[in-house]
Amino acid sequence: MTDRTRDRDARLINDHYDALAAGGEESLVQRLHAAFVAAGRDPGTLSLDEVAGIDQLHLGGRAASRSLAALGELRAGQRVLDVGCGTGGASRLLADEAGCEVVGVDITIAFIEVAEWLSAATGLSARTRFLCADAARTPLPDGAFDVIWCQHALMNMPDLAGVLAEWRRLLTPGGLVLLHEVVAGDNPEPLALPVPWARTAATSHLQQREAFQASLEAAGFVPVSVRDVTATALAWRQKHGHREAGTEPPPNLPGPALIFGDEFAEMGRNLRDNLAAGRVRILEGVWRLA
Repeated sequence: MTDRTRDRDARLINDHYDALAAGGEESLVQRLHAAFVAAGRDPGTLSLDEVAGIDQLHLGGRAASRSLAALGELRAGQRVLDVGCGTGGASRLLADEAGCEVVGVDITIAFIEVAEWLSAATGLSARTRFLCADAARTPLPDGAFDVIWCQHALMNMPDLAGVLAEWRRLLTPGGLVLLHEVVAGDNPEPLALPVPWARTAATSHLQQREAFQASLEAAGFVPVSVRDVTATALAWRQKHGHREAGTEPPPNLPGPALIFGDEFAEMGRNLRDNLAAGRVRILEGVWRLA
């Protein structure tokens, strides 16, 4: 992949996840600050419960992160790289609940700015740090991590082989990869778009489950435990869809619509329909570096 192609892909991802700012609105940090003030909260001192609506941008929310952490048997003191960390929710959860030391990396500049602020506001800056970088080319040293963690991010990464090679470089011998990922389903119909990770096909890089797992194994990652959690993800998406459709009282605290804009309700419905129709599936699993 050429540098020009990488730069183009990075712009597409930033434009997708920071579309409101690209369209002339205030920055994501400014919008979220204002929303917390409007909700009667101090943006400088927040709890993990208060920020959960904007820092767990994946199916299943905190429950999915806790399930993956339990599957990987994470321990205090482990060094974790959170790839595609978004606004840093999983990084903070692993630091707070599992006692891990976490570095989050994301290519979206606005997400890193929010992640740093929220870690400071929740008192977790000492155990989490964040950098804006391409997941296939990070400035981190060899063998720096015991665990690679990734939730709903690889479908935005066109250079899967490059990302997996980087993970191999960054992991200690016998290190773990923990994934909660979206893959293509058996239904060959085109995706209903937009979805949370893509407004067009240009930023969606889903792989079939078999090809996805084969890529991991070819890169030297041996499956330890892999399971299909699509039914659980669909039930969660259906429950949250009721709230977004207005059939349940809206939460007082900021939610994903402040990040994705008015399209978020449609993104959620399309994701639900794609899951129900078998156009996408969700995998949860642990792999070990051979």
